[in-house]
Amino acid sequence: MRYIPLKNDSQELRLFESRVLIAAILGALLVVGLVTRLSYLQVVKHRYYATLAENNRVSPLPIAPARGLILDRNGVVLADDFPVFTLQVTPDRVPNMKRLLAKLKPLVALNAQDLRDFRRRLAQRKPFQNVTLRAHLSEAEAARVAVNLTRLEGATLHARLRRYYPLGGLATGAIGYVSRITRGELQGQKAERYFGYRHIGQLGVEKSYQKALMGRIGFKDVEMDARGRAVKVLKRILPRAGHNLYLNIDAQMQAIGEQMLANRPGSVVALDPRTGAVLTLISSPIYDPNPFVDGIREKAYRALATNPNGPLDNRALNGLYPPGSTIKPFFAYAALQTHWFHPHKRVMCPGYYHLPHSTHLFHCWKPLGMGRVDLKDAIEQSCDVYFYHLAFKQGIDRMTRYLGYFGFGHRTGIDLPGEYRGLVPTKAWIKASGRPWYPGQTIITGIGQGPLLVTPLQLADAVAAIANHGVRMRPEVVRGIVNPVTHHVRYKKPYAYPAIPRRRKNSLKRLIRDMTQVVEGPHGTARGIAYGLPYRVAGKTGTAQLWSVVPNYKGKHIRSDALFMAFAPVKHPRIAIAVIVEHAGFGALAAAPIARALMNFYLLGHVHARPQNQSRPQVAMAGTTP
Repeated sequence: MRYIPLKNDSQELRLFESRVLIAAILGALLVVGLVTRLSYLQVVKHRYYATLAENNRVSPLPIAPARGLILDRNGVVLADDFPVFTLQVTPDRVPNMKRLLAKLKPLVALNAQDLRDFRRRLAQRKPFQNVTLRAHLSEAEAARVAVNLTRLEGATLHARLRRYYPLGGLATGAIGYVSRITRGELQGQKAERYFGYRHIGQLGVEKSYQKALMGRIGFKDVEMDARGRAVKVLKRILPRAGHNLYLNIDAQMQAIGEQMLANRPGSVVALDPRTGAVLTLISSPIYDPNPFVDGIREKAYRALATNPNGPLDNRALNGLYPPGSTIKPFFAYAALQTHWFHPHKRVMCPGYYHLPHSTHLFHCWKPLGMGRVDLKDAIEQSCDVYFYHLAFKQGIDRMTRYLGYFGFGHRTGIDLPGEYRGLVPTKAWIKASGRPWYPGQTIITGIGQGPLLVTPLQLADAVAAIANHGVRMRPEVVRGIVNPVTHHVRYKKPYAYPAIPRRRKNSLKRLIRDMTQVVEGPHGTARGIAYGLPYRVAGKTGTAQLWSVVPNYKGKHIRSDALFMAFAPVKHPRIAIAVIVEHAGFGALAAAPIARALMNFYLLGHVHARPQNQSRPQVAMAGTTP
């Protein structure tokens, strides 16, 4: 039998030694990899992981800055920030929410809406996040809560700044208001820009000067515990308040205009023709912007939105009105630049006009006519027939081209958002409408009716251009921007548009002389405001007729908007003004007295001019004034 060995000691020894060597090499590689990884984490990525660890312990919280003030030209505060107290609750620290609310009811007035809003916020909160129970506590309520805080576990009292408009609805059309930032407003790059801010400007200078008013956000580093609760403040970077704005608007003059409108639908715009400074910008009816700051109640907003007078509409910028007879001086200026027009040539006004080869009559506002009139008489008495003839001879293209020179159909460039262009029936507009243009439409455009629509701001800007020797200045609401740290005032420089083309040297002087007769002439349509004026006024009245399309509204009838534009003093104009009062009748009776009062206040310092020992002219009657 052959012998077979059961064990080879030398072979097993070599196998064991090789396995030990492989294990040692693997162990060494693991140790080297571990050391390399630790070195990478501890040396190369030290700052990165140190920052992550610090962020787990320290949380940066924003500190909102004070929003810049808005003041009128005399320093009257129109928009301010004032401290308000807010009662907040941290639900994670409240043992019994019902018991806490029961303790708070005798201290703070809590209505059903407050409790509903509180429960809604509770459902949306994050852990250890404060939830607002009641905002805008009165001083007495804040004092009662502060005294009892030790027994109100989980409740805290916070003070913050809230936007406030001390004069209510005064000049809201120019100032605008702020409201809470919505998700839509935080989309894209705005999210980073507005981080930490509660409110954003929605209208007026609050919106157009948002960047200057908002200031710079501050931060505080708060140490947090493992459960996300604040322990202490480690570092604080103070915010920088927003810049203050000085407006060109005079608050007292604005108040006088709003009082005279008496909440009737309408608008008043007054400019300094030399600089374009907006002295008054009124949109009536007015409304209080304060409820919008922290969110207006749905019922209150619905009442404003459904009001037939449209208080939320900014009529100065967005109101579109037929200009009526106030457009006549601009068409007269266009005719004065031609070689065929002779201002002294008289035209017969029998009280009506008809186109050649047509039997349709276009009536004058004076049924029996005015007889033979020239340009001076036609502007002074606002003769429709004269301007029917003029419109037919000029043609719509020339008429609208000169309206464009005066800014009609274009934005004025005012430093407020949302301005409308108006509507001028140019060639492009007529072609885009897809409808034929008839000669009769040219005729009625010549007296400011038809498709021609202007804004009150455009009308004031255009008459200011006449006062400023044919140069339009860009309207500016803001006069200067004040740095809150250095108190340096950066005044805005006036900007002039290209001068209006003038082919006849004295055409503008003639037009101003004829417009002066509207107030001073024996037959002037605005002669009723001339009594006692120590300065001379050039102006033009207007009455825009609108057919009612509202069913069951006193039947089908004509409602007239009252218009008046003017500037003064004639030799060295300092104020140009346009007034529109909706459905008020004749411009001379409803709009001109408002303009006179504001011009008196701006030029004389009081509303009523002192008598100048002159006989009182005959007051225009309602039945005979356009």
